[in-house]
Amino acid sequence: MSAPLLELDAVSKKFRRPMSLGDRIAAKLGGTVVPHEVRAVDGVSLSVSHSETVGLVGESGCGKSTLGRIAAGILPPTSGVARLDGKPVMSEGRHPHKLTTRVQTVFQDPFASLNPRRRIGDAIAEGPVAHGLVDRAGSRAYVADQLSRVGLDPSYASRFPHQFSGGQRQRIAIARALAMQPDLLICDEPVASLDVSIQAQVLNLFLELRQSLNLTAIFISHDLGVVRHVSDRVAIMYLGRIVEIGPTADIYAAPKHPYTQALLSSVPRLNRRHEGRRAFKPIAGELPSPTSPPTGCHFHPRCPLAEAQCRSVAPELRPMGLTHWAACHLAVKT
Repeated sequence: MSAPLLELDAVSKKFRRPMSLGDRIAAKLGGTVVPHEVRAVDGVSLSVSHSETVGLVGESGCGKSTLGRIAAGILPPTSGVARLDGKPVMSEGRHPHKLTTRVQTVFQDPFASLNPRRRIGDAIAEGPVAHGLVDRAGSRAYVADQLSRVGLDPSYASRFPHQFSGGQRQRIAIARALAMQPDLLICDEPVASLDVSIQAQVLNLFLELRQSLNLTAIFISHDLGVVRHVSDRVAIMYLGRIVEIGPTADIYAAPKHPYTQALLSSVPRLNRRHEGRRAFKPIAGELPSPTSPPTGCHFHPRCPLAEAQCRSVAPELRPMGLTHWAACHLAVKT
């Protein structure tokens, strides 16, 4: 087995907010103070092999985007380390900074991630020129190649972001990321803001580019149907932790964690000829606050199978097969 391209080793990320005036008064009077620390990512370990796409799935607020930003070198982890080919993605110390351009990100909202006052040709060329991938004289032809690669006319390079549709802007964002010649692409909800028909076009483009460029990717989404279409493996996150991970076919055919089972049971199905009538059954309860997560298994307040052990002991990921893992005391290996 070759070494993985990306390794996240026991990565955690905490965010702190300043105390409000009310909190300070309550603290002086001996009252209850709302916690000021949010553990967005809680001890996550994950590896991504060369040419593999790993889907990262979970409800809003589960920490999947934060984990993607740590992998991309945008956010420093509070503890743990992210490595690319065995080398840290970010420097350590008081002022950490990204050490590599080999990881690039495609964000959810392309209009927000593109400078509205810059022509898209300049936006695409800026990074490659700054890092010596192409000289200024050859940047125009280089940008034309990047636009053609994502299915856009090279003449569009002189236009501004507001002159494009949402789907076209996302293609521009993909072109800008690929212009840096990355080995790893972090796709953070790249089709969530697009119409369904446009989503299909962008997803097909992603699959074509992945195959032609031999890309490695982390594909972050709350849409289980999208993730199933593009991923080799799927990792399910809940409240900062990975609760299940395995090959896409295994996760969708035989989920082991109750949370994964609940997510999949809530996905609409178009062909029910062989399934009979099926009532929609949402996940019970609300997502707990990340400022004060439940003890033990974070999912136990919403889990219909929870036992005493689930309320007190946090389950570790354990093998459910050769390549399938789940963090559940009650999961049965098959």
